[in-house]
Amino acid sequence: MDIVHPRCAGIDISKRDTKVCVRIASDSGGKAKSTVTTWSSVTNQVLALRDHLIAEQVTLVVMEATSDYWKMFYYLLEDGPFEVVLCNPRHVKNLPGRKTDVSDAAWLAQLGAHGLLRGSFVPPEPIRELRDLTRTRTTLVRERAREIQRLEKLLEDPGIKLSSVATDITGVSGRAMLEALIKGERDPAVLADLSKQRLRSKIPELTEALTGRFREHHGFLVRLHLNLIDQHSAAISELTMRIEVVMEPFRKQRDLIVTIAGISTLIADVIIAETGGDMTRFPTAGHLASWAGTCPGSNESAGRVKSTHTRPGNPYLKGALGIAAMSVAKSHDTYLSARYRRISSRRGPIKAIVALEHAMLIAIWNMLTTGSTYCDLGGDYYTRLNPDRARNRAIDQLRKMGYEVTLTPMAEAG
Repeated sequence: MDIVHPRCAGIDISKRDTKVCVRIASDSGGKAKSTVTTWSSVTNQVLALRDHLIAEQVTLVVMEATSDYWKMFYYLLEDGPFEVVLCNPRHVKNLPGRKTDVSDAAWLAQLGAHGLLRGSFVPPEPIRELRDLTRTRTTLVRERAREIQRLEKLLEDPGIKLSSVATDITGVSGRAMLEALIKGERDPAVLADLSKQRLRSKIPELTEALTGRFREHHGFLVRLHLNLIDQHSAAISELTMRIEVVMEPFRKQRDLIVTIAGISTLIADVIIAETGGDMTRFPTAGHLASWAGTCPGSNESAGRVKSTHTRPGNPYLKGALGIAAMSVAKSHDTYLSARYRRISSRRGPIKAIVALEHAMLIAIWNMLTTGSTYCDLGGDYYTRLNPDRARNRAIDQLRKMGYEVTLTPMAEAG
């Protein structure tokens, strides 16, 4: 096999130290010489490692994406006079029974020397900062949701069934009732009368739901959970303001993305942070969809397709796309909602959601590549595409219901 990089280094990273294998190919075509050294995972040692690699005239450095430990190595080494490649651990697995830190480093160096590795997407520094912010906000939103769930479970102990009547127990009405409970109010009628707007139509149900044995002990715990929820909300608001500042260079891309039905500003922030906003990284829209894990996988052997499950993708990007897809699926008179109903009737709602995620990414790639806004094809797109098929399907459904159908064109009827 041809040698692409005669002087290559493989790095196996761990929390405390790292094994570095420098592989130098023989000029005479003989066996390559490999030297393995151990370096500490602190900044000064990583800088010394960079000097060592420069002295060895290494042209390629290969490392695995091990947890978050790879970040310091990659960020400090990427400024060196050599190419740095970050690899997915799934793509560089060593042989079973021969796996050690030293053998992993040597294996990475060998794969890199023959050009058998494909680097993972590592965005530039502005996108890294934006990604840190959006991922932290996503984590805090999830933590706040967990606190609300813990609060709901706590209310089950005294028999307060507020969540059975109110959709959001931390909304304006729910918060007023909980604050009154904490202060000592126990009359269900008085508590139910604190409801606002549309929830007032459910006062009889609220009166029943707020009848329980709420004690001072429960009030202490409810106050604790409410304070934690408020802290999370304040942190989320602060992060959102910071994201708006960091998002300034990418505001044009975000303005294009939010024109797609179902994609809000918050979801657009995540999409830009995870994809980088620069579609030149992905040769085609299909490459973007495949990288994100929104298209069928390929697993074929001996002419037999074993599985077409979607591959694991970026969890933050897939989570944001899933929210957008579920939102637009509930809408009306949009192409994506019509597509969802069309696919879900044949293949189920889960595959229909994945299909919407795929369609959104295809649209995003084309929009950011051409700079054009999203043009919705309309909820009647499939009817206009094949009107005869839509008419025959409607007639067939009516006949199955026991009706005899006779069609008269509107021009003749007039």
